[in-house]
Parts: sequence; C-alpha cells; structure tokens
Amino acid sequence: MTAPAEFHYRLPRRLGAWRPGAHPATSLGAGQEFVAHASLYDRPDPRRLDLRASLREIRGDWLVRVNRQRAAVPVHAIVDVSASMAFGTPVSKLQVVADFVEALGQSAFRLGDAVGMSAFDAQERMDLFVPAVLSRGMGARMAALLRAVDSRGRDASGLGDAAARLAGRAALIFLVSDFHWPLERLESVLDLFAHAYVVPMVVWDSAEVEPPAHSGLLSVWDVESQSQRTLWMRPKLRARWREAVMRRRTELEERFARRNMRPFHMTGRFDSEAMSKYFLEAAA
Repeated sequence: MTAPAEFHYRLPRRLGAWRPGAHPATSLGAGQEFVAHASLYDRPDPRRLDLRASLREIRGDWLVRVNRQRAAVPVHAIVDVSASMAFGTPVSKLQVVADFVEALGQSAFRLGDAVGMSAFDAQERMDLFVPAVLSRGMGARMAALLRAVDSRGRDASGLGDAAARLAGRAALIFLVSDFHWPLERLESVLDLFAHAYVVPMVVWDSAEVEPPAHSGLLSVWDVESQSQRTLWMRPKLRARWREAVMRRRTELEERFARRNMRPFHMTGRFDSEAMSKYFLEAAA
C-alpha cells in the first residue's frame, strides 16, 4: 500500500504559540513581520536598533524594531472509534481515517509541528493515545493503531473525556467522526476548544449516503444499538433516505457554522488535494 499524499495547511488566524515554526502567531520575537517600535530600554536588543526611526524620535530615544514571529502549532487528531466507524465498503471508515492520520503525520513533520492522537468510543481509549511529538514516523504509528483497532464500545459517549485532555490549549485540532450520535453533547465539547482552531472531519461511507438502486427487501442492522429491521426498498423510501442524509448534513454544517467552523467531508477515501484546498479557502 502506498502512503497517502501529504497536504498543505496554514492556520487562517493567529494562535498564542511560542515555539518558532511556520504559522502566524501572536507572540513577539525574531520574526520578519514588523509590529511597532519600542524604546531600547524597554526591549534591550541592540540587534533590532532602527537608526532612521531613532533620528526622527522627538524625545531622543533609541528605538528598536518589534517583530511578530511565526510559530509551530501542536496538532491533535481526536478520533471516534465506536462501532459505527467500523462500517464501510470496500474499506471501513476507520481505514479511511487511518489514511488521513498517516498523511497528517507526514504533513505536520514537514512544517515542524508536533502531532498526536486521542480516541474515544464509550470511553476515552487510552490504549490509542499518542502524545504530540515531532517525529517523522508519527503518522505511520497512529495509522497502524487505527488499522488494528478493536471497537469495544458501541457508542461515542467518551468524547467529553478525550476532549478534556486538550481543553484550553492553543492547537490545531481535527475532530474526526461520522457524528452518528446525539449532537447535543457536541456543544460542551466545542466550548473546551475556545483557544484552538478546530477542523470537524465528517466521515461517511457511500453505502450510508446513497440508498441501494434496486427495489425489494433490504435488511438493515444498526451496529451500535444492535437493532435489525427489514425494509421494502422503493422509490418513496429511497427519496426519504436521501432527504435524511441531506438533513443531517445541513444540521452539522449549521451547528459548526455557529462556531465559525466549516466541516470537511470524507466519503469512501481521503483526498489530500481537497484537504489542501480546504485550508486555502479558509485562509482566503
């Protein structure tokens, strides 16, 4: 299997990070973006002395240039590994997510960002926790964990515990799930990420989005509730299926829009070019 292609990401707003890197930041330092002049006595750095500005200063102060530096930002993927994520044809949704985190690890290393992963189902999955580290092989390590995951929990109620680990941090956070759970719990989780830039990743499979083309009896099984039903697939039911998918998609987009977030949709595979385009549009 070939490794997924890297994608390019840049944050569209400044975060309060301090370690030098590639992203816009609020911290002052040895950057190239000029902010203001300050007295040499307030900021004793003769290397930044601006002679022209000092000669124009009516008080006779020596002035230094104050620049804003670019910074590295920790990157975290919070992944839903509940039973519904094991569904998919020809590959499961978790396998698609594994391709994404492998590309994420490669992309973060190229920009000098540390990357890590948390996971949840009915509880936080500590066996899948990977602390944020700057390492060339971190993406492959996270992907291997997801490709071998055992979906023990049938629901996704452990999201809050996994999210609490990153509460209040300035970071780039990818929230990866199919969101096939009550969205009311999402509000309190997003409150924890007030200082982060959050990218919701909505992972669906084509068999969920598009109903079968043929008419006849269809047996459906909910992998989380373990309930099973038999439906008579007909044009009217097929139309209701598509309407339900669009209604859910609209609800997700509206909830995230209230937080100035735009979800990224993955159906069947991870598209690195679409991911790069997502960040370019956000920064435009």
